[in-house]
Amino acid sequence: MLDLMVVGGGGREHALIRALKKNPRVGTVYVLPGNGGIAADGQCVPVAATDIDGIVEFARTHRVDFAVVAPDDPLVLGAVDRLEELGIPCFGPRANAAMIEGSKVFAKNLMKKYGIPTAAYAVFDALEPALEYLKTAPLPSVIKADGLALGKGVIIAQTRDEAEAAVRAMMEDKIFGQSGSRVVIEEFLTGPEVSVLAFTDGQTLVPMVSSMDHKRAGDGDTGPNTGGMGTIAPNPFYTDAMAKVCMDTIFLPTIRAMEAEGRPFRGCLYFGLMLTPQGPKVIEYNCRFGDPETQVVLPLLESDLLTVMQAVAAGTLDRTPVKFRAGAACCVVIASKGYPKKYESGFEIVLPPPEPDREIYVAGAKRTEDGRLVSAGGRVLGVTAVADTLEQAVKAAYAYADQVEFSNGFFRRDIGQRALSVLK
Repeated sequence: MLDLMVVGGGGREHALIRALKKNPRVGTVYVLPGNGGIAADGQCVPVAATDIDGIVEFARTHRVDFAVVAPDDPLVLGAVDRLEELGIPCFGPRANAAMIEGSKVFAKNLMKKYGIPTAAYAVFDALEPALEYLKTAPLPSVIKADGLALGKGVIIAQTRDEAEAAVRAMMEDKIFGQSGSRVVIEEFLTGPEVSVLAFTDGQTLVPMVSSMDHKRAGDGDTGPNTGGMGTIAPNPFYTDAMAKVCMDTIFLPTIRAMEAEGRPFRGCLYFGLMLTPQGPKVIEYNCRFGDPETQVVLPLLESDLLTVMQAVAAGTLDRTPVKFRAGAACCVVIASKGYPKKYESGFEIVLPPPEPDREIYVAGAKRTEDGRLVSAGGRVLGVTAVADTLEQAVKAAYAYADQVEFSNGFFRRDIGQRALSVLK
């Protein structure tokens, strides 16, 4: 039996753990730190995902056989480097490759150097030149903090006043801490957005099923941006022809560019794409599984996840089949009222009984001393359903979400509707 360690504690990690546990060779799954819902599927350990020393020491003393480092912060901080030095095989990129997400400036410069299509941009590390540039920059403008900002370091400014306020907030007020010390100002791209996660061992790249995220808090794509209020897979805008273009012009050129820079990428590389009238362009890279994209992609994976991850770590992905089932998946995120702004926690959650092809992934919850599950975050649950068609998956996900008892919860009622309108 193999003892695994999964670093992280959200809905994405819960989906990873559920998929990993399908392998009969898996023994104990340690989760650092996990959460109150994940505790039903793994042994939660109170070590923060950013406590690299604590993670390494736990892995050493518990003789972990394989580690999965899921969030961006520990990857950028070098968790995989440290674990591999101990001889522990890991799924996830080393720190020098995780830089593809850790620095937007690095990522943009990489794309420019290697001719990978992306939005036009300019980089600034001082306030005054950035403000001067904005006087003539096309509108809308996209303002991005260079470093990690919990997925929130992007502001789309419709007016010059909004653009100036965004730059000042990042560079002067440090709303994203040191992540906003440098900013990228980009042209605004239009077209359908697509998320594509890909397994890669640095040489071979295998895309997973495409997905569509829903970022806004409210129905009809209204309200503030969030970490994601729901997803569907596959994304109907991402046709087979488009997939081939992306493979030839974006995916393979990216892993070859990283190798040429001495930063071979092994793990899950996330491509955030915009299908513009001029062709697909990269909006962003992530150095890990997306959240909540993982919650719809992994339920469609037919191959054994641990076997694929081990092949990525060993550099044998070219000899490892990766298959996804036909059909579709929909994930509806149930969040605390007020999210992504001010919200309250501590509300009891009662989950419905298990059903075939239904999953509830717990993102922000904890257990009380008497064993009750209570909310402890902004995004609390991801309710996923798999079915033969997207319409059936959407209907099933909402039917299951409606069975959840959570008085302070809310969720969008239109996840998947834009995709369904394309399919009709």
